Amino acid sequence: MDARTFLGLEATEDPLRFQMEVTRGVSTPGLFLFGGCGLAAGIVAIEAVTGRPTVWATAQYLSYAPTGSVVDVEVVVPVSGRSTSQTRAVARLDGEEILTVNAAVGSRHFDRAGTWAERPSVPPPEECPPRPVPEMFAGTIMGRVEVRIASGPSMTQFDGTPGTGRTALWARVPGHLEPSAGTLAILGDYVPGGIGEALGIQASGSSLDNTLRVARLVPAEWVLCDIRVHAIEHGFGHGLAHLWAEDGTLLATASQSVIVRAWSDARRRAAEAAGENQADQADQASVPPSSS
Repeated sequence: MDARTFLGLEATEDPLRFQMEVTRGVSTPGLFLFGGCGLAAGIVAIEAVTGRPTVWATAQYLSYAPTGSVVDVEVVVPVSGRSTSQTRAVARLDGEEILTVNAAVGSRHFDRAGTWAERPSVPPPEECPPRPVPEMFAGTIMGRVEVRIASGPSMTQFDGTPGTGRTALWARVPGHLEPSAGTLAILGDYVPGGIGEALGIQASGSSLDNTLRVARLVPAEWVLCDIRVHAIEHGFGHGLAHLWAEDGTLLATASQSVIVRAWSDARRRAAEAAGENQADQADQASVPPSSS
């Protein structure tokens, strides 16, 4: 399954236009389009139109698309050069712009390369416990992407003590073995998940923007999301995630600014219940207890 199939993005008679139904499977638990899926849809559409790979892409979120709605995605290519194209994808709901993706796509030869980011030392995914998924999240994007906790405390263990601002998760889309820019855009939207650890409370965030910078794509079943929250001030949080393949290749970097939100009592109780249930299952399977 590729990113286009995962998203349900469909071509239309116009080669520059696409449509995507906002199914529950690409929605947040709040039942609106998951931001990473919106960025991914723009990336997939742009790559389909230009035939060029993504160098970077950034999404600005203007409004919400509720579950059950149909989003129209239009691609514009203002400039296309010998090796790169500057592009834009505009997503609309009932004619109103809700999401804009700006991107540069292309490739060129240069005889030197390197990676200077440092990958965290964490256990492999098969040795990491699954992240609890409350039943109320079943069928949403949170249930479709498998996540294991590589480092950091459990979301049910916060006691108000601020953390290090750094957590790590292994994530995979079952059946999808070769990461694409579209897939990485979805996984890169886990940056808000680091807000709770940084503050020491059950909190997350709503994305204002989402930027993906692609380094190198290699086959990888699991992707390590190395999340780093840099600052939280005036109700906004800022951070990034380095996305690593299992072999240590840096695939991409994702960065975001978010509106910080504390969890509601209902969501908190559901998460705590899921944590207790999965901890029991982990004990029975002789797996280390959850440390999400």
